[in-house]
Amino acid sequence: MTELDTTLETAPTRYIESRTIRFAYRRLGPAPGTPLVLLQHFSGNIDAWDPAVVNALAADRPVIAFDNAGVGRSSGQTPDNVEAMARDAVDFINALGLSEVDLLGFSLGGCVAQQIASEYGRLVRKLILVGTAPKGGEEHLLAVLQQAFSQTDVPDPRLPLFFTASDASQSSGLAFLKRTKVRKDDRDTDNGNAVTDPQAKALISWCATSDPDHGILRAIRQPVLVVSGSHDTMLPADNAYAMFKQLSNAQLALYPDSGHGALFQHHALFVNQVRAFLDARAMAA
Repeated sequence: MTELDTTLETAPTRYIESRTIRFAYRRLGPAPGTPLVLLQHFSGNIDAWDPAVVNALAADRPVIAFDNAGVGRSSGQTPDNVEAMARDAVDFINALGLSEVDLLGFSLGGCVAQQIASEYGRLVRKLILVGTAPKGGEEHLLAVLQQAFSQTDVPDPRLPLFFTASDASQSSGLAFLKRTKVRKDDRDTDNGNAVTDPQAKALISWCATSDPDHGILRAIRQPVLVVSGSHDTMLPADNAYAMFKQLSNAQLALYPDSGHGALFQHHALFVNQVRAFLDARAMAA
């Protein structure tokens, strides 16, 4: 098995054209295997992923991090609804010529992953949903953002956004921030309100739209790993349990003393669980 000699910090940013969008992406890991496609959180781009997570997952499988429409160095306009974001992501996957992928969706990316798995089921083999919410779920996006950005004494708003106030969680948060800043050259771009405004509308609308029959979740027949932090203030852990109950073939993992960025705080545990989940033979739902 030939591995690509790259990490998230060193991999070149590549580009591929879909029908209407030029997508920026980085591909890591060996060529063989089912690719794991990463769907990023609200406001995040490729360089907002944690190298400790991405590099470890890419040790034994192809991993693809990309900017969806209008984000980072991808062209186009960022949609203000999850359904359009899902269509754009599927266009990207199709442009790469991939017939089957695994999806890891974090936060807003988890909403997009649910939409893809329910609407384009044959494209998705397995699904990992982290710090996210079902349609009609509970969100506190604007309140949490306001509180985080009001803390002018912190070095980065992601510390209060993603981590709890405990010393252990804050220490993990500082280590995470350090890892995300290792790459110095060819870093992704922050497109500001042109991304965050429509993304906020998409996430809030997704949670404000009731799905009384759980149609999205019940349409997902693939195996799913649901992960949440115990003290996620943006998209509370109750969402994870609600999804777990409605999904036909799901596992649930709740991480202690952790917030929205539980996968970054407990990165070793998260990677081990994801590897075991992706490598396990799928059981019939």
